[in-house]
Amino acid sequence: MKIEGSYDFPAPRPKVWAALLDPTRLAAAMAGCEKLEAVGEGEYRATLKVGVGAVKGTFEGKVTLSDLEPPSRYKMALEGSGGPGFVRGAAALELAEVQGGTRLSYSADVQIGGLIASVGQRMLGGVAKMILDDFFSRMSEQIQE
Repeated sequence: MKIEGSYDFPAPRPKVWAALLDPTRLAAAMAGCEKLEAVGEGEYRATLKVGVGAVKGTFEGKVTLSDLEPPSRYKMALEGSGGPGFVRGAAALELAEVQGGTRLSYSADVQIGGLIASVGQRMLGGVAKMILDDFFSRMSEQIQE
């Protein structure tokens, strides 16, 4: 499943970059995040409670950042599994200065399997967009504080 989009933050690029690499801010902005900790340079472990339709459960996962070009872009690889199934993917994020702030553009390719995949790709795509919009909105509030 491909996921692409952008979000405009009303803050300068270095401030947005710093927030996107701060585990405390990331955890606070992710709905259902029970734990997010740095375990190495550019590596994080996470525990998330996720629900899609009638399928709910806890995922344990890992995110690895690579190709960091502060404060412009980086790539991430993610993998997680739990009772509802598994998720694997890769994403690229790019930050650009725009009038009044910073635009974050993202592109991801995600594979989902197990029980959660039975929900259907159309519904998963809609839920993914809703989760991302919620995350960016919460992150924006934190950056403006």
